Amino acid sequence: MMETTKLPASSPSSPTTGFSVPSAEKVDGFPRRSMRRARQRRSHSSSQFRYQSSQVELTALPLLKDAPVAELHDLFCKKLQQCCVMFDFLDCVADLKGKEVKRAALNELVEVVATGRGMLIEPIYPEAIKMISVNIFRTLPPSENPEFDPEEDEPTLEASWPHLQLVYEFFLRFLESPDFQPSVAKRYVDQKFVLQLLELFDSEDPREREYLKTILHRVYGKLLGLRAYIRKQINNIFLRFIYETERFNGVAELLEILGSIINGFALPLKSEHKQFLVRVLIPLHTARSLSVFHAQLAYCIVQFMEKDATVTEYIIRGMLKYWPRTCTQKEVMFLGEMEEILDVIEPSQFIRVQEPLFKQIASCISSPHFQVAERALYFWNNEYILSLIEENCQVILPLVFSTLYRVSKEHWNQTIVSLIYNVLKTFMEMNSALFDDLTASYKVEKQKELKRERERAELWRALDEQRDRRLQNLAESSRNQRNLQDQTSPAQIDSAPSSE
Repeated sequence: MMETTKLPASSPSSPTTGFSVPSAEKVDGFPRRSMRRARQRRSHSSSQFRYQSSQVELTALPLLKDAPVAELHDLFCKKLQQCCVMFDFLDCVADLKGKEVKRAALNELVEVVATGRGMLIEPIYPEAIKMISVNIFRTLPPSENPEFDPEEDEPTLEASWPHLQLVYEFFLRFLESPDFQPSVAKRYVDQKFVLQLLELFDSEDPREREYLKTILHRVYGKLLGLRAYIRKQINNIFLRFIYETERFNGVAELLEILGSIINGFALPLKSEHKQFLVRVLIPLHTARSLSVFHAQLAYCIVQFMEKDATVTEYIIRGMLKYWPRTCTQKEVMFLGEMEEILDVIEPSQFIRVQEPLFKQIASCISSPHFQVAERALYFWNNEYILSLIEENCQVILPLVFSTLYRVSKEHWNQTIVSLIYNVLKTFMEMNSALFDDLTASYKVEKQKELKRERERAELWRALDEQRDRRLQNLAESSRNQRNLQDQTSPAQIDSAPSSE
């Protein structure tokens, strides 16, 4: 039924493969670079670019819907085995018949698992997991752009996606089937399988990462024995990302899974979960590519707070520790996340962090970058945060008043000045007596500062005059010394003994 054919001699796996030197008139200005890039694309663009000494020619099997009930499971296994054959998708015209046979078989398998009942008997499991493993597990290719920026650059899409998508769809339907038996599946979906699955999250193709996210979530939900191992390996991926590589394409997807996992944590929180928050999630804010996964990270942080309010202080002090100093884009993201945190903070926890927090907010208000200052001033537009500020006005107003007053007189952006006037008006309505006292104190301090500046200027002027007098004295002394030397020189010549 199956026939084998040899690969052609020009196959990239052939040991005799080479390339000819172009003639002089065809050589371009950058021959080394162009040849290197061409070869790199051929060998690395598809992770499914696998060559074997022989290739199986596929022949269409009977349809599952037409098979007798007694032969159904056997035919299902044969189709799973048939789908283990790999094809080269970089060559668009190679093996078209075989590709179509496999695609049709995969579509059938997906449909049967999704709609049929009684298909997932025990002998099917090893064949299904083997087919899935053969198709999806591979060494991911290095990025064609070494300086790949997920925000700016287009990702390299998986060439074999026409088959790979169907394999992922089959795996997902397999896990979601009412006939799925975790007790049987755990023999084949083990720790090694999960580790390989997690490594695939580094794929540049966002379509693949989306499937992986859903599949790993299902595995976590159905195979209870793997939960701790999955959390540990995600932890390891993040630590490697933070402290070693700073390159991993699937951070956002893994954080999205963790958001659901955190939501299901039991109370009180285990020390393992608190350590993960302090040692992994909070340091993730230091990554250069934070904007790619910031929304998912902020969601995880808020989930921890809603689960256990006692972690609030760790979170806010940790974020203040890693607050960006030179990147205004990250500073705006930090302020947005801080507003989300304050939206769910408990008043008792707010009191513990209000001083360092509003010192940082005051620093942001005085930023010359108007987006940073604007984002910080928007805190006063949030009703819940405003109620917390009002309850603790005696502490917060002195921390920010001088900054607000100074920036209202000095900031270059008129929108910021208007927002500050609104904040000052709000504070005046909250506690007019304290506001008046702080205004008077500020003016007194301003007068003292002006006086100190005048005294400093006078001191510098006196020092400048003293320096000038000293320079004049030195110049006069130098002139006197030269005059004295001029007067004594003729006398020394006259008194010198004659050589005659």
